[in-house]
Amino acid sequence: MTDLKLELKQLLIDALNLEDLTLADIGDDTPLFNADGLGLDSIDALEIGIALRKKYQLPIETTDSRMREHFRSVSTLADWVTSQRNALPES
Repeated sequence: MTDLKLELKQLLIDALNLEDLTLADIGDDTPLFNADGLGLDSIDALEIGIALRKKYQLPIETTDSRMREHFRSVSTLADWVTSQRNALPES
């Protein structure tokens, strides 16, 4: 498991106060917003977006129609964070 995926799992636990879950409880491809997965809701999505913005200084475009797909699972979040980091200009 990549370090980024572990970071994202910990971010989810911390940002959403999921104290009853451990890193091992969240599968890389477990749906975040599905009753068969973590069962998160739209408020949780906002909290995740805020946490991602704070931790990784990434621009999050709420008008981007692909955001739902980016937030589907830890794996898709990791792919999106990586692509956004690579797109940022170096300082």
